[in-house]
Amino acid sequence: MKFGFRIPSITKRIAARTSVTRIVQNKLGLKAPRGFGWVTNPNKFVYNKIYNKTSKGCMITLLFYIAIPIALVLLILKINLIT
Repeated sequence: MKFGFRIPSITKRIAARTSVTRIVQNKLGLKAPRGFGWVTNPNKFVYNKIYNKTSKGCMITLLFYIAIPIALVLLILKINLIT
């Protein structure tokens, strides 16, 4: 199990979208309703549940590192305008 930041993978994304299993399920209408992952694949459901609770998305960190310097600059400008 990986802890920490997610690293997006283009190849895995393409492979998942073009898999034979996905095509067959969509053509035959064998898909379960949303939220029924625990029925179709319980191991994957548990893994994803833990993974989503223990890892962070990369965009949150990026926004965090951008927001702090901007807030500091605005704070400094505000203090300079007051004095």
